[in-house]
Amino acid sequence: MIEKNFDIPFIADLALREKQIQQNYRPIIAVHKWFARRPGTLFRGLLLSEFSETPLSESFYRANHLEGVKVADPFMGGGTPLIEANRLGCDITGFDINPMAYWIVKQEIEHLDLDAYLQAANTLRMQMEKEIGLLYRTRCDLCGDENAHVKYFLWVKSISCRKCDYPMDLFPGYLLSTDVRHPKNVFLCHACGLLTETANRNTPGKCQHCSAELLLHGPAKRNRCQCSHCGTINVFPNKSMGAPRHRLFALEYYCPACKGSHAGRFFKVPDSQDLEKAHQAEEQFKNTNTRYVPEDNIPSGDETDRLHRWGYNYYRQMFNARQLLGLELSARIITRTKNERVRNSLATNFSDLLRYQNMLCRYDTMALKSLDIFSVHGFPVGLIQCESNFLGILEPNKNICVGSGGWANIIEKFRKAKAYCDLPFEIRHQGGRKEIIPIRGEWIGDTPNGKHMAKKRKVVLRCGDAAQVELPPASLDAVLTDPPYFGNVQYAELMDFCYVWLRRLINTDSETFAGLSTRNPQELTGNVDMGRGLDHFAQGLSYVFKKMAMALKSGAPLAFTYHHNNLAAYHPLAVAILDSGLTCSASLPCPAEMGASIHINGTGSSIIDTVFVCRSTGSVPRKWIVDSKDGVADLVNEDLAKLRSGNVKLTIGDMRCIVFGHLIRLAIWNLRKTWDKDIDIKKRLSAVSSWLSGFGGWAEIEKHLTDPDNSFRDATLLAVAENREHYGATDAEIPF
Repeated sequence: MIEKNFDIPFIADLALREKQIQQNYRPIIAVHKWFARRPGTLFRGLLLSEFSETPLSESFYRANHLEGVKVADPFMGGGTPLIEANRLGCDITGFDINPMAYWIVKQEIEHLDLDAYLQAANTLRMQMEKEIGLLYRTRCDLCGDENAHVKYFLWVKSISCRKCDYPMDLFPGYLLSTDVRHPKNVFLCHACGLLTETANRNTPGKCQHCSAELLLHGPAKRNRCQCSHCGTINVFPNKSMGAPRHRLFALEYYCPACKGSHAGRFFKVPDSQDLEKAHQAEEQFKNTNTRYVPEDNIPSGDETDRLHRWGYNYYRQMFNARQLLGLELSARIITRTKNERVRNSLATNFSDLLRYQNMLCRYDTMALKSLDIFSVHGFPVGLIQCESNFLGILEPNKNICVGSGGWANIIEKFRKAKAYCDLPFEIRHQGGRKEIIPIRGEWIGDTPNGKHMAKKRKVVLRCGDAAQVELPPASLDAVLTDPPYFGNVQYAELMDFCYVWLRRLINTDSETFAGLSTRNPQELTGNVDMGRGLDHFAQGLSYVFKKMAMALKSGAPLAFTYHHNNLAAYHPLAVAILDSGLTCSASLPCPAEMGASIHINGTGSSIIDTVFVCRSTGSVPRKWIVDSKDGVADLVNEDLAKLRSGNVKLTIGDMRCIVFGHLIRLAIWNLRKTWDKDIDIKKRLSAVSSWLSGFGGWAEIEKHLTDPDNSFRDATLLAVAENREHYGATDAEIPF
């Protein structure tokens, strides 16, 4: 059972490593972007802890076969629990209200003839090279070769002065590249528009072309920019002016002929041919009768209203003409592909490509690469935009991608993802060495192929609300899930960006893709625009958990991951578990995020999830059922020690989330016998809140925390003045 067999240090170490470079540990996630994917190693660990009698550190690195075990996920999202269960041979059933989530998991798990896919994908890229390849060529400033490849086009937003109509570039700064991955810092001159390389970033000196002082900071800041012609202060954005205009001001390119003799990257300002090719793309697209470019308007929303403020009213306005041309021509080739699974794979590639082929991508001046539109979980509109080479660049004779964001990159990522399905592996670290361990005998898919002659597996995926489904009673051996995070990450609003394109390419799932948007009033996220608050979140979770509890066999686990900075966001979890008639038998910590992720870096957010394990019947260690703050302190210290053994460096945010997990588990334990699931949802939430307040809650426990700046390795993180209470023998169990 998970409660006894889950090895926190072992899985914590693996999960933490996985989240640093998740595509290396679980290449399957590269099928398509989804948000906040939990580590596959975590769910593999949970499944093996529940269904294998072998110690986790042993079973983890060998083939396991759990045929006949039935696992469901009511909030499948990116599909991690289902993929791990399918790989172990389980029959799986998954639900998600978002059609993009349904489609992504479907493409991850469906078996694919990889050779047929690669032939079609490479044919598509070659056809696109013939059609628009010249639009991505430039003349090398060093050798004069006119067939150098443009990696990235850099554009700056431009407006006209409200008083004198003078054109103004909204440069927030003039630093194009730092000296981290290039020998020197590259600056754009504000006076002549040419590039100068300098050793000092803070005092760059003079432009080598016109002798003007090079500037680090630009004129556009805090939504204001002064006109250099008349001095008028202009405010931006201004939605009345329509979608933003852009001016091409620089390129990063790749010259194979000069690569061996040139140090660093290749930068240039656009010459007349570069500008002409941009104009040529505009004319060619203007004369193209589009069939696949969406005409959909961008509906109002918590996140999309940011686009409206910038004058974006239609999704197509978020792309330039060259991108729209490439996307339209690619879509035509894809829809002519006869093999259904290959066609669907290419359509999925197309959808994933969109996040790099738009005019909201930014250029990372340190890493020197394009940041896709979802590099933060929102629609931030920058002033400098990065247009990636649509085709992608392959280094001659090596078949290695140069740069990011093109068809070549997407195809290679997808190839690795589906190859992993046939030959999955794990990574083991020993003595500073990393070893790839093939797990022969396991595979991911719905049908066997030439390599896997096992019987066909049962895979049931549905696009719909799990609260509305009817599952046979006592039919499931486990429910594993990562439920929605109650917060302001609007997955549906973001995924509409891909959905409005993808639905035009899909022929076989017309009912799933019938809606104009992926948004649904029943989606379980907080959303001001749709009036969804904590009550909605709690009631929705309750409906789903009750359905799952009825479908579980007696004593089978419902295990899910969760973390949040606010204890109030945990109250719905307690309500849902209590409503379902289950008891929380364990709250286990595990790393689930990468601390350096752009969307959480520096926010104080935790990278630690709590895994809540819930059952209808079973037993819990007596020492886990504490009734004082110092009892919680002991449990949290034990968890922290185990995480440190797994090489996790802990923060005050991590500690807070671990405390929250134990408090919610204890609230469920103490409220379960008198719980009334039929009273108003507000009263149910209030009952949980009242119990936590009476126990002490985070506010009380926080008073006893040591200084978070102290060393976590040696400090007693939770310490109170009360006497330690003994809760019985360490192996004593309390049945429920």
